[in-house]
Amino acid sequence: MKLSKVVTGTAVVALSALVLSACGSSSSSSKNSTSSKASSSKVVKKSSSQKQVAGGALKDGTYKLDETGYDHGYKVQMAMTVKDGKITSTKYDYVDKDGKSKTKDAAYEKAMKAKAKVGPKEYIPELNKSFQKNGTNVGAIDVISGATDSSMTFKNYAQQLIQAAQAGDTKTIEVNNTGKMQDGTYTLEEKNYFNGYRVTFSITVKDGKITESNYDNINKDGKSKTLDTKYEANMKKVNKVGPKEYIPELNKSLVAKQSPAKVDVVSGATHSSDTFILYADQLVNAAQNGNTNKIEVDNIVYNN
Repeated sequence: MKLSKVVTGTAVVALSALVLSACGSSSSSSKNSTSSKASSSKVVKKSSSQKQVAGGALKDGTYKLDETGYDHGYKVQMAMTVKDGKITSTKYDYVDKDGKSKTKDAAYEKAMKAKAKVGPKEYIPELNKSFQKNGTNVGAIDVISGATDSSMTFKNYAQQLIQAAQAGDTKTIEVNNTGKMQDGTYTLEEKNYFNGYRVTFSITVKDGKITESNYDNINKDGKSKTLDTKYEANMKKVNKVGPKEYIPELNKSLVAKQSPAKVDVVSGATHSSDTFILYADQLVNAAQNGNTNKIEVDNIVYNN
């Protein structure tokens, strides 16, 4: 199976009758953004004509997320304000121990741009702008080449803020981004079905390592998409890969690489790969906090 390490956006786009199931948006901590996965500062634009067909409404309030650890001298601070059920403002930044923004760090900007052709002065406001533009459609947030890891971290955190807003939970989300994963089994499930399927996902951590990854898409009878021979045949005809291949490949990659950011994106299953990475990041965050409570995602589903 051909694999690609180039991460693109996760907008839900119809491919004939084959739209890859699961709706969502990942990186487990604020990684150094000089990713070698891409080499230009171009962003990939997505369709904005999609309509929400499932998922809970956002409750008014201000929702915040803070990383607790400093990575390369900085930590993420993020916030989102909802009024009349709509996202009216968002804030996102990396700050040092003095509260100074990474966008003001001239040395960091110069070093990163020399390697990745983009720096925090560009990608931080660009990501925030994309969030404001796309609202709850986290999958449509631009992934900025040269800042891939930061983009995926941003999408993970945006998704967590939206989940908090759906629940009306204004308590600041604290992400122990530099913490070691604690042993246990961590579980996430989507509530809503898309194209007849929803995501179920769990990881098992032992001795601080991911030893099992169990990601799947199941229908209302609890049957795995890997057993849907019709879906498999139709998808392989269009994309050269089907759930029977990409689902176990994604699970295998996470156990092998131990980091969602390093998981291979499967060509022909980009959306499902990005959803996998998004949710894997949330599970890693849960493991860093030692929180084994099931994450229930009232996933927002879009159709064109």
